[in-house]
Amino acid sequence: MLEIFVIAYCLYFAFHIYTSFMQVGYVKNAKNLEPIILDSSKYKEAANYSIEKEKISIVSSFYEFVIFLMWIGFGLSALDSVVTTTNPWLKAVIFIDLFIIINWILTLPFDIYSTFKLDKKYGFSNMTASLFIKDTVKTGLLFMIFGSLVIAGISLIIENLPAWWIWGFAFIFAVIIIINMVYPLVRDKMFDKFEPLKDKELESKIEKLLDEVGFKSSGVFSVDASKRDNRLNAYFGGLGSTKRVVLFDTLVEKLSHNELLAVLGHELGHFKNGDIIKNIGIMGVVMFVFFAIFGNLPESLFLGLSLNQEPATIIAIFMIFSPILSFFLMPLISMISRHNEYAADEFGSNLASKQDLVSALLKLANENKSFPLSHPIYIFFYYSHPPLVERFKELGFDVNNNSKDALKEDFVDVD
Repeated sequence: MLEIFVIAYCLYFAFHIYTSFMQVGYVKNAKNLEPIILDSSKYKEAANYSIEKEKISIVSSFYEFVIFLMWIGFGLSALDSVVTTTNPWLKAVIFIDLFIIINWILTLPFDIYSTFKLDKKYGFSNMTASLFIKDTVKTGLLFMIFGSLVIAGISLIIENLPAWWIWGFAFIFAVIIIINMVYPLVRDKMFDKFEPLKDKELESKIEKLLDEVGFKSSGVFSVDASKRDNRLNAYFGGLGSTKRVVLFDTLVEKLSHNELLAVLGHELGHFKNGDIIKNIGIMGVVMFVFFAIFGNLPESLFLGLSLNQEPATIIAIFMIFSPILSFFLMPLISMISRHNEYAADEFGSNLASKQDLVSALLKLANENKSFPLSHPIYIFFYYSHPPLVERFKELGFDVNNNSKDALKEDFVDVD
């Protein structure tokens, strides 16, 4: 059984590397074409950024493969020999905490390079060393407290309940729902500064838009995202009474009122089409499959790793091998997501206007340096959103005309 898992991981690794090399080659060729969607000054810069990110991903994948071999070769058994307590749930907490901390330390150089070298080079990152350390410490504390409680909970379920994987799935699924509910509150208190919109005219327009589609929220907020990053973004956070509209301060600064309303109209399309519930349902099905597989592993797999079959090792093996299943399920999940994005674009453009939505997407693409072209296989596996070229075509915009002055003339009848 161990051999099957290792072979599957090797295939996952090889295909991931293959698609990354294809993407690098594709973007290298595409950057010499006539610029589309992006301004001429941004087109090659975005291509270079895409290429550099993918090269880092390739190096990181090789590095992670070595870490994988380390864990299954001797790391898990070595860690097992260090954690000597006989209490199953306490051993699981210590074992998994150490497992995660070691992985974090080993991959930290890539996070530092991406944040302080690559993203600063292309004008994204405003992160300072002190803020990076503060964020890291806060994240670590949250994990040590709440993550350890979750590990303890799933360990007790594994140890004490028959068919534990069913109850374990229900427990983790409930935890994820709770996290989604409290996430905005945690970010507000520990990481970001949420403030009511200072532009009361914009706030009034947004509240009118929300009322129009029946979206009940706890407020419209601006967040000081620019202290970390210059990218533009917006999101609806939370569930139930914690739902809120969050606009990055960078987005408020760069987009007009109509463009902001078009972006929010797209997000409201996800709400109106029930995509949030659908995504939770898909996540539940995927998690159930994961638990069904990892909850019924044969003892031979653990013997092959010189481990006992107990909560600590079951959770560790789940964490090591789950990326394989995630990768091969990714095309189906991405395809569903792309379909939902097209539908949300249609809803948002009808709620506001196609011109405003396209104008907003053009600004987002330019400010975020999003290269508009990718290899079809790369899109098939990794793109949760349709390529910008395809989104604009669906909206009836001529992608070969970058003139913003001619924006209204660039639309054609696509109905």
